[in-house]
Amino acid sequence: MNVKTAARTLDLFEAFAATKKPLNLSELANVLKIPVSSCFALVRTLENRGYVYMLASRKGIYPTKRILDVANQIALNDPVLERVEPALSALRDITGETIVFSKRQGDHIVYLDVYDSSSSIRYNTQVGEFKMLHCSSAGKAFLGAMEKSELDKTLAGSKLARLTPATLTTRKALQADLDASRERGWYCNISESVADLIGLAVTVSLGGELYGISIAGPVYRMKPALQAHVKALLKARNAIQDID
Repeated sequence: MNVKTAARTLDLFEAFAATKKPLNLSELANVLKIPVSSCFALVRTLENRGYVYMLASRKGIYPTKRILDVANQIALNDPVLERVEPALSALRDITGETIVFSKRQGDHIVYLDVYDSSSSIRYNTQVGEFKMLHCSSAGKAFLGAMEKSELDKTLAGSKLARLTPATLTTRKALQADLDASRERGWYCNISESVADLIGLAVTVSLGGELYGISIAGPVYRMKPALQAHVKALLKARNAIQDID
Protein backbone atom coordinates (compact mmCIF):
# COMPACT_ATOMS: atom_id res chain seq x y z
CA MET A 1 0.00 0.00 0.00
CA ASN A 2 1.34 3.44 -0.95
CA VAL A 3 0.77 6.64 1.03
CA LYS A 4 0.00 9.15 -1.71
CA THR A 5 1.70 12.19 -0.14
CA ALA A 6 4.85 10.23 0.69
CA ALA A 7 4.98 8.80 -2.84
CA ARG A 8 4.56 12.26 -4.37
CA THR A 9 7.35 13.68 -2.21
CA LEU A 10 9.74 10.97 -3.34
CA ASP A 11 8.60 11.41 -6.95
CA LEU A 12 9.39 15.12 -6.67
CA PHE A 13 13.01 14.56 -5.69
CA GLU A 14 13.41 11.83 -8.31
CA ALA A 15 12.01 14.23 -10.93
CA PHE A 16 14.79 16.73 -10.22
CA ALA A 17 17.37 13.95 -10.30
CA ALA A 18 16.07 12.85 -13.71
CA THR A 19 15.69 16.30 -15.32
CA LYS A 20 18.86 17.77 -13.75
CA LYS A 21 17.48 21.31 -13.90
CA PRO A 22 15.08 23.68 -12.12
CA LEU A 23 11.40 23.24 -12.94
CA ASN A 24 8.59 25.74 -12.65
CA LEU A 25 5.37 24.77 -10.92
CA SER A 26 3.47 23.72 -14.04
CA GLU A 27 6.43 21.71 -15.38
CA LEU A 28 6.81 19.91 -12.05
CA ALA A 29 3.08 19.20 -11.83
CA ASN A 30 3.20 17.77 -15.35
CA VAL A 31 6.14 15.48 -14.49
CA LEU A 32 4.41 14.31 -11.31
CA LYS A 33 1.05 14.00 -13.11
CA ILE A 34 -0.79 15.88 -10.37
CA PRO A 35 -2.91 19.07 -10.33
CA VAL A 36 -0.97 22.34 -10.08
CA SER A 37 -2.78 23.12 -6.82
CA SER A 38 -1.59 19.87 -5.24
CA CYS A 39 1.92 20.46 -6.54
CA PHE A 40 1.92 23.99 -5.07
CA ALA A 41 0.93 22.66 -1.63
CA LEU A 42 3.68 20.03 -1.76
CA VAL A 43 6.32 22.52 -2.88
CA ARG A 44 5.30 25.08 -0.26
CA THR A 45 5.54 22.46 2.51
CA LEU A 46 9.03 21.42 1.38
CA GLU A 47 10.05 25.06 1.00
CA ASN A 48 8.97 25.81 4.57
CA ARG A 49 11.07 22.85 5.77
CA GLY A 50 14.12 24.01 3.82
CA TYR A 51 14.19 21.20 1.26
CA VAL A 52 13.51 23.27 -1.87
CA TYR A 53 13.98 26.92 -2.78
CA MET A 54 12.60 29.30 -5.37
CA LEU A 55 14.90 30.80 -7.96
CA ALA A 56 14.33 34.28 -9.34
CA SER A 57 10.78 34.99 -10.45
CA ARG A 58 9.52 32.44 -12.99
CA LYS A 59 12.87 30.63 -13.14
CA GLY A 60 11.71 27.64 -11.19
CA ILE A 61 12.13 25.49 -8.12
CA TYR A 62 15.14 23.41 -7.09
CA PRO A 63 16.06 21.23 -4.09
CA THR A 64 18.48 22.58 -1.49
CA LYS A 65 21.37 20.47 -0.18
CA ARG A 66 19.44 19.77 3.01
CA ILE A 67 18.23 16.41 1.73
CA LEU A 68 21.86 15.50 0.94
CA ASP A 69 22.96 16.47 4.45
CA VAL A 70 20.15 14.42 6.01
CA ALA A 71 20.92 11.43 3.77
CA ASN A 72 24.62 11.62 4.61
CA GLN A 73 23.91 11.60 8.32
CA ILE A 74 21.61 8.61 7.92
CA ALA A 75 24.18 6.72 5.82
CA LEU A 76 27.06 7.49 8.17
CA ASN A 77 25.19 5.94 11.09
CA ASP A 78 23.70 2.90 9.36
CA PRO A 79 24.54 0.06 11.80
CA VAL A 80 24.73 -2.61 9.10
CA LEU A 81 26.31 -0.86 6.12
CA GLU A 82 29.09 0.59 8.27
CA ARG A 83 30.06 -2.89 9.45
CA VAL A 84 30.19 -4.52 6.03
CA GLU A 85 31.86 -1.67 4.12
CA PRO A 86 35.51 -2.74 4.63
CA ALA A 87 34.91 -6.32 3.44
CA LEU A 88 32.70 -5.32 0.48
CA SER A 89 34.91 -2.50 -0.78
CA ALA A 90 37.87 -4.91 -0.58
CA LEU A 91 35.84 -7.49 -2.54
CA ARG A 92 35.15 -4.87 -5.23
CA ASP A 93 38.86 -4.02 -5.46
CA ILE A 94 39.93 -7.69 -5.61
CA THR A 95 37.43 -8.74 -8.27
CA GLY A 96 37.20 -5.49 -10.22
CA GLU A 97 33.46 -6.04 -10.51
CA THR A 98 30.33 -4.43 -9.05
CA ILE A 99 29.42 -5.63 -5.56
CA VAL A 100 25.84 -5.47 -4.26
CA PHE A 101 24.60 -5.83 -0.68
CA SER A 102 20.92 -6.73 -0.46
CA LYS A 103 18.00 -7.77 1.74
CA ARG A 104 14.91 -9.78 1.00
CA GLN A 105 11.67 -7.78 0.98
CA GLY A 106 8.71 -10.12 0.47
CA ASP A 107 8.92 -11.69 -2.97
CA HIS A 108 11.79 -9.44 -4.11
CA ILE A 109 15.21 -8.36 -2.96
CA VAL A 110 16.18 -4.70 -2.50
CA TYR A 111 19.67 -3.33 -3.01
CA LEU A 112 20.91 -1.68 0.19
CA ASP A 113 24.35 -0.70 -1.08
CA VAL A 114 26.27 -0.85 -4.34
CA TYR A 115 30.05 -0.76 -4.82
CA ASP A 116 30.59 0.14 -8.46
CA SER A 117 33.27 -1.44 -10.60
CA SER A 118 35.77 1.05 -11.96
CA SER A 119 35.51 -0.52 -15.44
CA SER A 120 33.64 1.43 -18.11
CA ILE A 121 31.78 -1.78 -19.06
CA ARG A 122 30.17 -2.95 -15.83
CA TYR A 123 26.91 -3.87 -14.14
CA ASN A 124 25.12 -0.56 -13.63
CA THR A 125 22.53 -0.48 -10.86
CA GLN A 126 21.56 1.67 -7.88
CA VAL A 127 20.61 1.51 -4.24
CA GLY A 128 16.88 0.90 -3.76
CA GLU A 129 16.46 -1.17 -6.91
CA PHE A 130 14.29 -4.29 -6.61
CA LYS A 131 15.03 -7.66 -8.23
CA MET A 132 13.03 -10.87 -8.52
CA LEU A 133 14.01 -13.82 -6.36
CA HIS A 134 14.03 -16.52 -9.03
CA CYS A 135 16.36 -14.93 -11.57
CA SER A 136 18.89 -12.95 -9.53
CA SER A 137 21.90 -14.55 -7.88
CA ALA A 138 21.14 -12.97 -4.48
CA GLY A 139 17.46 -13.84 -4.83
CA LYS A 140 18.39 -17.47 -5.39
CA ALA A 141 20.67 -17.33 -2.35
CA PHE A 142 17.74 -16.21 -0.21
CA LEU A 143 15.54 -18.95 -1.67
CA GLY A 144 18.25 -21.52 -1.00
CA ALA A 145 18.50 -20.45 2.63
CA MET A 146 14.80 -21.15 3.27
CA GLU A 147 13.43 -24.19 5.04
CA LYS A 148 11.59 -26.53 2.67
CA SER A 149 8.12 -25.52 3.90
CA GLU A 150 8.85 -21.81 3.46
CA LEU A 151 10.43 -22.40 0.05
CA ASP A 152 7.45 -24.43 -1.14
CA LYS A 153 5.06 -21.71 0.01
CA THR A 154 7.13 -18.96 -1.62
CA LEU A 155 7.44 -20.73 -4.97
CA ALA A 156 3.77 -21.73 -4.97
CA GLY A 157 2.79 -18.07 -4.86
CA SER A 158 5.42 -16.83 -7.31
CA LYS A 159 5.19 -16.26 -11.02
CA LEU A 160 8.53 -17.19 -12.56
CA ALA A 161 8.59 -14.45 -15.17
CA ARG A 162 10.92 -14.82 -18.16
CA LEU A 163 13.32 -11.88 -18.47
CA THR A 164 15.78 -13.45 -20.92
CA PRO A 165 15.94 -16.72 -22.89
CA ALA A 166 18.07 -18.14 -20.04
CA THR A 167 15.58 -17.42 -17.23
CA LEU A 168 14.45 -20.52 -15.32
CA THR A 169 10.66 -20.40 -15.58
CA THR A 170 9.62 -23.79 -14.20
CA ARG A 171 9.60 -24.77 -10.57
CA LYS A 172 11.38 -28.05 -11.37
CA ALA A 173 14.29 -26.30 -13.10
CA LEU A 174 14.61 -23.68 -10.37
CA GLN A 175 14.49 -26.29 -7.61
CA ALA A 176 17.25 -28.31 -9.30
CA ASP A 177 19.38 -25.18 -9.61
CA LEU A 178 18.82 -24.32 -5.92
CA ASP A 179 19.70 -27.86 -4.83
CA ALA A 180 22.97 -27.84 -6.79
CA SER A 181 23.84 -24.36 -5.56
CA ARG A 182 23.13 -25.20 -1.93
CA GLU A 183 25.39 -28.23 -2.23
CA ARG A 184 28.35 -26.24 -3.57
CA GLY A 185 27.79 -23.28 -1.22
CA TRP A 186 27.13 -20.40 -3.64
CA TYR A 187 24.50 -19.28 -6.17
CA CYS A 188 24.73 -17.89 -9.67
CA ASN A 189 22.74 -16.17 -12.38
CA ILE A 190 24.12 -16.61 -15.88
CA SER A 191 22.28 -14.19 -18.18
CA GLU A 192 18.98 -15.04 -16.44
CA SER A 193 18.01 -11.49 -15.52
CA VAL A 194 20.19 -9.44 -17.88
CA ALA A 195 21.71 -10.79 -21.09
CA ASP A 196 25.51 -11.18 -21.02
CA LEU A 197 25.66 -10.73 -17.24
CA ILE A 198 26.85 -13.17 -14.57
CA GLY A 199 26.01 -12.77 -10.91
CA LEU A 200 27.45 -14.80 -8.01
CA ALA A 201 25.95 -14.62 -4.52
CA VAL A 202 25.84 -15.92 -0.98
CA THR A 203 23.88 -14.94 2.11
CA VAL A 204 25.49 -13.67 5.29
CA SER A 205 23.98 -13.57 8.78
CA LEU A 206 24.24 -10.34 10.79
CA GLY A 207 22.42 -9.92 14.06
CA GLY A 208 20.15 -12.84 13.26
CA GLU A 209 19.14 -11.33 9.89
CA LEU A 210 20.09 -12.61 6.45
CA TYR A 211 21.66 -10.32 3.85
CA GLY A 212 22.87 -11.03 0.33
CA ILE A 213 26.31 -10.34 -1.12
CA SER A 214 26.72 -10.57 -4.87
CA ILE A 215 29.36 -9.98 -7.51
CA ALA A 216 28.06 -8.98 -10.94
CA GLY A 217 29.78 -8.28 -14.22
CA PRO A 218 29.86 -9.03 -17.95
CA VAL A 219 30.11 -12.67 -18.98
CA TYR A 220 33.35 -12.20 -20.93
CA ARG A 221 35.17 -11.02 -17.78
CA MET A 222 33.37 -13.06 -15.15
CA LYS A 223 33.57 -16.50 -16.74
CA PRO A 224 37.38 -16.87 -16.87
CA ALA A 225 37.68 -15.62 -13.27
CA LEU A 226 34.68 -17.51 -11.87
CA GLN A 227 36.47 -19.71 -9.33
CA ALA A 228 38.70 -16.88 -8.12
CA HIS A 229 35.63 -14.68 -7.66
CA VAL A 230 33.80 -17.42 -5.74
CA LYS A 231 36.79 -17.80 -3.43
CA ALA A 232 36.90 -14.04 -2.81
CA LEU A 233 33.14 -13.95 -2.25
CA LEU A 234 33.25 -16.70 0.38
CA LYS A 235 36.20 -15.03 2.07
CA ALA A 236 34.28 -11.73 2.29
CA ARG A 237 31.23 -13.53 3.69
CA ASN A 238 33.35 -15.23 6.36
CA ALA A 239 35.03 -11.95 7.29
CA ILE A 240 31.65 -10.28 7.81
CA GLN A 241 30.30 -13.19 9.88
CA ASP A 242 33.46 -13.11 12.02
CA ILE A 243 32.67 -9.45 12.80
CA ASP A 244 29.24 -10.55 13.98
